Amino acid sequence: MPQVDAPQSVPGTPGDLTDAYKAAFRGHPAGVAVITADTPDGPTGLTASSVASVAVDPPVLVFSLSTNSGSAGAVLGAPLFVVHLMHAGGVELARRFASTGSPSVDEPGIWERLPSGDWYLPAAASVLRCRPLSTTPIGSSTVVVAEVLDIVLGLEQGEPLVYHNREFHSLTDRSRLVHPAAGPARPTQHERTSDG
Repeated sequence: MPQVDAPQSVPGTPGDLTDAYKAAFRGHPAGVAVITADTPDGPTGLTASSVASVAVDPPVLVFSLSTNSGSAGAVLGAPLFVVHLMHAGGVELARRFASTGSPSVDEPGIWERLPSGDWYLPAAASVLRCRPLSTTPIGSSTVVVAEVLDIVLGLEQGEPLVYHNREFHSLTDRSRLVHPAAGPARPTQHERTSDG
């Protein structure tokens, strides 16, 4: 029988705990979203891996931002913003919003307008137009809880895009784990509630 290393406990000192916390979440895959807001100078945005569903009735989501300046400041100060759930075909756009900033509205094929007039990215898998319900500063981050006002589904088809260990990855049918005797996974309580 192979020998298994015992799990390591990390002391509760601030530096050690911070490093261990970062390492733990580097190993935890997360979906990728681009969050945009309109400003007087045009739309701006950022890439986030912290978007999560909170409730379905009313539809509410949550995410956190680690700064209050630049694009994050624009999102935090906006009365409305748009959350784009990305697929693997949008990885270059996700990289761009994560590093070099927002593309100009003059760049062809990047931006379009929703019926509401808000700018959005048609390269997303789904688009959720939101209004903030609350913002809560916690440490160096701000947690945003938002109500979803409008949803556009099925803009672009593609494999889901996830962020894991500081890299973008796509999920394919080959990445699905199914036990032969068990069949497909049963839905979670949240999925059962969402689907009725």
